[in-house]
Amino acid sequence: MRKTIVLLLAVTGFMFMSLRVSFPADPSVGVENGLEYFQDAAGEFKLSNQKLYATIEGLNSDATSIIQARRALAECRRSYKHIAFFTSYFFSSETRFYNAAPKFEVEEPTLELIEPMGLQQIEALLFEHDVLANKNILLAHSDAMLTSAGDLHSLLFGLEINDAQILESVRMELIRISTLYMSGYDAPLLKTGIMEITAATEALSSILTPYFESEPSKAKLLDSLLKQSLTYLKAHQDFDTFNRMEYLTRFALPMQKELGAFVSGLGLMINTAQFLNEKAPHIYSRNALRSWGNSGMDSVQSKALADLGRLLFFDKSLSGNASTSCATCHQPQHYFADQLKKSPSLFSDSILKRNTPTLLYAGWQHTQFWDGRAMNLKDQIHDVIFNPLEMNGSKESLNLNVLKKEQYQKYIRASFLEKNTADLGIAEVSESLAAFVNQLSPANSSFDDYISGEQTALTDRQVNGFNLFMGKAQCGTCHFPPFFNSLLPPLFDLSEVEILGITTTDDFTKPYLDPDPGRFDLYKMRYYKGAFKTPTVRNAAKTAPYMHNGSFKTLTKVLEFYNKGGGKGLGLAVEEQTLSSKPLNLSDHETEDIILFLESLTDSNL
Repeated sequence: MRKTIVLLLAVTGFMFMSLRVSFPADPSVGVENGLEYFQDAAGEFKLSNQKLYATIEGLNSDATSIIQARRALAECRRSYKHIAFFTSYFFSSETRFYNAAPKFEVEEPTLELIEPMGLQQIEALLFEHDVLANKNILLAHSDAMLTSAGDLHSLLFGLEINDAQILESVRMELIRISTLYMSGYDAPLLKTGIMEITAATEALSSILTPYFESEPSKAKLLDSLLKQSLTYLKAHQDFDTFNRMEYLTRFALPMQKELGAFVSGLGLMINTAQFLNEKAPHIYSRNALRSWGNSGMDSVQSKALADLGRLLFFDKSLSGNASTSCATCHQPQHYFADQLKKSPSLFSDSILKRNTPTLLYAGWQHTQFWDGRAMNLKDQIHDVIFNPLEMNGSKESLNLNVLKKEQYQKYIRASFLEKNTADLGIAEVSESLAAFVNQLSPANSSFDDYISGEQTALTDRQVNGFNLFMGKAQCGTCHFPPFFNSLLPPLFDLSEVEILGITTTDDFTKPYLDPDPGRFDLYKMRYYKGAFKTPTVRNAAKTAPYMHNGSFKTLTKVLEFYNKGGGKGLGLAVEEQTLSSKPLNLSDHETEDIILFLESLTDSNL
């Protein structure tokens, strides 16, 4: 392991020598301040890593030494969040391992394994039962961090940046604060999330100062919000009791809105994040993300394509025996699910392998199916139509019995302007259906209304349920806002999979591990055994039963499973489980509040 860490360090740090940084001759408004800030903060980060290494080196049988090491790690994480906005934006590949997930990651399509390392892995090791047994590996991780932190300033050599980039890095950090940091996703055991938000906000305040000074009248409200938020954060540091909803609605989201307006007013708005809509007020806005379907079409063409998809969705002639349509399993009246554990196949003597998930918000994922085997909706639709057990369709049937129907012709002409109808087939059918499914993201729930300013839209218990969901219960560490699925902020360019150790039934007194291998079917990697995509929990109150196998009948059972630490927490052998096996210690009342919050995610007027 030591060799691996040193090798990674050589790659990520490029073995830089200590170099003197020369600032650009025309630093514009805030570039020189930003570079000076980073140099100073990077120095603090190096010092905190030195202290962390010293405390790990001093680990012994005395429990006090473990507490000291955890405190040193917390301080190291605090200093890291002073520079995270900068390193994540400008040096993302070189410093990725600083805050990498504490699990083996598989790089696709090469299937290269990346070992867990960095601050999160140090945290995991410091909270294991026998910390002393991990001392040598802890020292190796800490040494790698220290060496790399010592070289951070060298990354500035030859770096050319501008004000627009600095301000975009600030915008990205505000999204992390509003989605990731407040859930404690990267420090679930230390529970330092609120302290880290404070550190990140302090950093942003320092970075923005010269911009505020250049346009004081335009910056007045944003400057005030930053100062007020810091006061609020410093007065409410406890992770479990922190009122995330109040912080979001009073400070974090208004800051995003005001920052966007301020940057646009300066003429410095850029957007290098493909899926982010820079014109949206904040990341919880209904239009926060750009759709990644049919981007090359105008609005008239897009509407015609989705309208065609809507008609095809209910057309049973897509199936080989004309008995099954998409709506057979994805029933609109049941929120585009079917309320069955597993759906029947096209043949009466068999059922499908997995539960039918809702199609609502399905377009907001980068992989489809429970195991993520399809890269987009069009590929998924193609597979379903031609799957012998699902629809058993054929290309000949599509051409003869579907695409030549008279009622489809005006939509086909409007959708596929330069194509001959005789040349159309599965590609156009899939594209049309995908366009329809992409529209199934209404975001008109009580939660959305509350975020939009309707303060009576949620009850106090639902607000508390959100706070628990994004805090103590750790739901938000996998179900990321705004869609509460696996779409990872702030770039939203990746959909994650998790290993939970799902059981065959929801009788947790007699647990048996579900044998479905999940993503392991695609890639024979042990770190994918039992791995499945994290679905949205929007409309979850209407889409029981739950999990890939439909084994959990109620949300209460789902929460009980997580509260017990998943399959591993139930005593099952789930070696690579990505969910923490430690119990959450949620009370019955807290569980009820979380369910009430989930009910507030139910859309209306489908």
